[in-house]
Amino acid sequence: MCTVVIDVEPGQARLLAVRDEDPQRDWDDLGTWWPEHYPGVIGIRDRRAGGAWLAFDPTTRRLAVLLNRADLVDLPESDLRSRGGLVLESVAGRSPAAPVRTHGFNLLEVTPEHSRVLTWDGAALRETPVAPGVHMIAHDDLDDEATARISAWLPRFRAEARQTADATDWASHWAGLLADTTTLDPTDDRAIVRDNRVHGYPTLSLLYCTAEIGAGGAAVDSHVLPTPGHWH
Repeated sequence: MCTVVIDVEPGQARLLAVRDEDPQRDWDDLGTWWPEHYPGVIGIRDRRAGGAWLAFDPTTRRLAVLLNRADLVDLPESDLRSRGGLVLESVAGRSPAAPVRTHGFNLLEVTPEHSRVLTWDGAALRETPVAPGVHMIAHDDLDDEATARISAWLPRFRAEARQTADATDWASHWAGLLADTTTLDPTDDRAIVRDNRVHGYPTLSLLYCTAEIGAGGAAVDSHVLPTPGHWH
């Protein structure tokens, strides 16, 4: 139940991505973990399956991040592939095509010129272009007001983005707003830094990333939460 906030402008995109995962599942922070098959790609690696939650290529200025969502998949688990491989393939310029032999996802693909969300529900793969402006996505559709954290916080992020549009330290302002959201209990469905166990999932927020993709290249910073599901 990850969360991404993205601000799209002509020739540039900025984003804040919060990763929710089972703390018992091993992973590695930002690094060049795939030199043989994806040289130069930097990302956050899932050790178990070998894929990425978020990855980017500074040279091509491509970035992708994956958010899980519910699906209609009725295949046995042995017939399904890890969704993390989709992130690496996307950054390499190879977006998924239906049918996709994975569980459901929202795959956010970002370049300076174009951003979009590819959604797979086990039956159909659809594309949602990300228009200029500030948007949020989690486990449902882009800017879905039925998602409590989006209806609660999207207006605040839009206001923050307008105020910091020309600021070089925009990421710290966005992180400050993320900190403000943690006045909510992490089990509150409006929370962005989350403890999803009360909702039936073994996942908690583990880290957040800020990223900027533009004419000057691509840069990502990660910040690991000292205690899963809680702000430092």
